[in-house]
Amino acid sequence: MAELDEKWPENVTGKFYVDEQCIDCDLCRETAPDFFTRNEDGGYSFVHKQPESAEDIELCMEALEGCPVEAIGEDGED
Repeated sequence: MAELDEKWPENVTGKFYVDEQCIDCDLCRETAPDFFTRNEDGGYSFVHKQPESAEDIELCMEALEGCPVEAIGEDGED
């Protein structure tokens, strides 16, 4: 389970975030590329845009559920 106090500082404010458990597997970036991107220097993903529509949220939830190390959280600031 992702930890809010371990989220990467690059995450934009909002419900979804990626924490330090990320192993750079690329799954979230493939599943929801409009919302997840890569920190090239650090080799990890972060949320660069929060979802707005129900369809967007569904894509982010699919990424969250598919994350092999549970590095994506949905309990960030609304």
